[in-house]
Amino acid sequence: MTSSTDGNNAMLDCIMDSIRERKGKKITLIDLSDIESAAASNFIICEGTSTTQVSAIADNIREQLLEQRRIKPYNYDGYASSQWIVIDYGDTLVHVFLPDVRCRYNLEELWNDARITEIPDLD
Repeated sequence: MTSSTDGNNAMLDCIMDSIRERKGKKITLIDLSDIESAAASNFIICEGTSTTQVSAIADNIREQLLEQRRIKPYNYDGYASSQWIVIDYGDTLVHVFLPDVRCRYNLEELWNDARITEIPDLD
């Protein structure tokens, strides 16, 4: 029997694999499940080096979750400029940034009372 936690972990793993497939860097998982005021249970944050790469990472996340897990996002936004794309999967929000935009908004600092896990880059 698969628990919702196992399903959630599989979803998070799929998201992180999708980011890595498009050479996304500096993946951070923020576990917000213990913070009542948080909009979601998890934030996954990563970055690409160009607007083209940011779009490609976000596209790959959406495509892989649909193909592998049959999960569609509730919504997504940011493709117009592709400097910061957010994908809403309900309990999980995925943020794909350009490095300078990520630094400006600094979500890790905003949610520093959450459990923050830095995922090592593969190369």
